[in-house]
Amino acid sequence: MFNVFRTPIIHNIQLEQIRLGHRVRGKAPIFCRTIKERLDELNYRDELYTTRIDIGLPKEKKSEDIQSARLEHVKKLKNNKDLENLARNHKLKVNLEEVKKEWLKTLGPNHKRQIAEHYSIFEHLYGEGYFIPYVNLKIEYEQKNDLNMPVYTGNVIKPAEALTKPSVTYESNENTLWTLVLTNLDGHLTENDKEYVHWLVANIPGNFIDKGDTIVDYLRPFPLKGTGFHRYVFVLYKQTEKISFEFEKVSTSSLEGRTFQTRDWYQKYQDFITPCGLAFYQCDWDHTVKDFFHNVLNTKEPVYEYDFLPPYIRPQEWFPLRKPFNLYMDKYRDPKQINKEYLLRKLKNEDPFKAPPPPLRFPNAQPLPKNMPSWLKLHEKKIRLGWGRINDV
Repeated sequence: MFNVFRTPIIHNIQLEQIRLGHRVRGKAPIFCRTIKERLDELNYRDELYTTRIDIGLPKEKKSEDIQSARLEHVKKLKNNKDLENLARNHKLKVNLEEVKKEWLKTLGPNHKRQIAEHYSIFEHLYGEGYFIPYVNLKIEYEQKNDLNMPVYTGNVIKPAEALTKPSVTYESNENTLWTLVLTNLDGHLTENDKEYVHWLVANIPGNFIDKGDTIVDYLRPFPLKGTGFHRYVFVLYKQTEKISFEFEKVSTSSLEGRTFQTRDWYQKYQDFITPCGLAFYQCDWDHTVKDFFHNVLNTKEPVYEYDFLPPYIRPQEWFPLRKPFNLYMDKYRDPKQINKEYLLRKLKNEDPFKAPPPPLRFPNAQPLPKNMPSWLKLHEKKIRLGWGRINDV
């Protein structure tokens, strides 16, 4: 017998991925990270700085008597056959005011919180902080003809409709103190991470806004032209005691001193105030903003515009394929000269003493000369239909 000692042979096998006859680059799926691992790596956020903190009032615990009474009420409605017949026949009438009151007591505050988070209200006000607005704010701007413009959660109000301070009401006891703050999250002229405080009233007894201490007078909204919608946020705070806020007196005709940051301001007084009410609206530019800058602030109105880069045009080719001759050549000519030619073409048949000729009833049905080049046929069809450059001039 022969004892043969064989050394182990190591085979270095390279896995190849071949799909539809092509070699796929990268590692095989069994060695790659999963999509979840890759997304977790890209969207990594430190829990220390991203954990949400509830800074609002705690939720009121309902007694067992109230819960049992509500269950009995629901059972009674379900057992009422008359209500069922009216609902099936589309004849059931519902009192919307009672529905709204019930909604505000149950799901309304959480719905408002979800809407505010959708608009990033809490993130831009407090960072990681948030609160559930258990106190309902009823805010209305007075308009002409005895009409009022209400503020809900994100509805659009024009600057001309918010020239004067609104009326604010909410349910409260006479022995409580409140603070109301109105800020603009998007309208600071020089610092992107700062706000403008438009109204600040502190030490409000009950819901009597006029009896509170007006720290900052009301300033109408002034969203700049070209900046889109701005968010104007009302926040109601409940005070534990009377507070003397350190804030310099600011005039209505000046923006100096109105720079504000809700997060820093709240951290300074967080032991004495608690946010509990929220309402906000969106506002974009109208003609009254220009009058405000010229007549009130005595300054020129800033206007923002997009500065687009010129379109890229590739170098000319000797034989451009599948490109209309006239459109291809116009890319490399002076635009002013092209507009001039089209304007002269349009004015050629214009007569100030005659009515313009009627348009062709069937433009595509009018025959064109057979010996006309294809690019010129397309050009004439566009002129008949009013397409392309001829429509611009």
